[in-house]
Amino acid sequence: MNAKVLITGAAGYIGSHTAWDFIDSGCEVVALDNLCTGFREMCPPPAKFVEGNAGDAELLSQIFRAENISAVVHIAGSASVPESVADPEKYYRNNTAASLVLMEECARNNVRDFVFSSSSAVQHGTPGEFLDETMPTITISPYGASKLMTEQMLADIGAARGLRWCALRYFNVCGADEKMRAGDCKKNATTLVKAAMECAAGLRKEVRVFGEDYKTEDGTAVRDYIHVSDIAAAHRLALAHLAAGGKGGAFNVGIGKGFSVREVIAAAQKASGKTFPTPSAPRRPGDPPRVVSNPARAFKELNFRPRFAEITPMLKTAWQWETLLREKNGEKRK
Repeated sequence: MNAKVLITGAAGYIGSHTAWDFIDSGCEVVALDNLCTGFREMCPPPAKFVEGNAGDAELLSQIFRAENISAVVHIAGSASVPESVADPEKYYRNNTAASLVLMEECARNNVRDFVFSSSSAVQHGTPGEFLDETMPTITISPYGASKLMTEQMLADIGAARGLRWCALRYFNVCGADEKMRAGDCKKNATTLVKAAMECAAGLRKEVRVFGEDYKTEDGTAVRDYIHVSDIAAAHRLALAHLAAGGKGGAFNVGIGKGFSVREVIAAAQKASGKTFPTPSAPRRPGDPPRVVSNPARAFKELNFRPRFAEITPMLKTAWQWETLLREKNGEKRK
């Protein structure tokens, strides 16, 4: 696929992997990131890096005019359910308002293909259900609401302005680039896998299990985990789908299988060869009991096939990255 793509959030965890995937596929990449949570060194060197906000209309206009952008992959945004409950204004500003500005500038500059980083948080089912795109959208956190609002804006602006779009509803992203070019660099992260890796590396004392009274097999919350490199590939496949005239809309991007918090912790300990304390804690606000995908539409229409289908191989790459990161930073592991 020959294209010049603007990737927002390209110095972040998912964005950097996506930028590498596009570059590996022969695309030119313009990488936009304000480095609020991203890391400059994570952005692939072949990409043209621009420091700035995805909601800065003047900067976007300059980029579109100077770079002859043909498509946008919009990944930048805030992504923590608990934080969104405590600070909803941040999420509507960073996720929803900024996305509107980006869509407007795409329309003004005749950029017609747009792939959006959405979330499984726009839907919630009951235990035993596999979420698919036909189910009603129901959000229980400002994070999910901010993503759902952006999907609705894409539908409305797409119809009015000829913007072709796909919204990729990711499930829980984990792991690292197998070539160790990128990975999760955040410290004190709220995600389970990163917390477990830091604990295994001796940077945390424990990993708390938030809620053991859910109506699930072992009482802990169940999630669909997907490797970050598979997520990166899904963005490229979605853009190729749009460029070929395919029908856009929302696509679930997961593996279609759930793992409980306790199962993920056990896999993290196996992958790292380390054990660590995992005390129980109360449920967190906004956390549903079970979120597992039905990715059939992405499989059929995007030709998406995740290479990682089990949690332990995913976490082995996460541990390899965590080990490399600690060595780079001169931090000791237990």
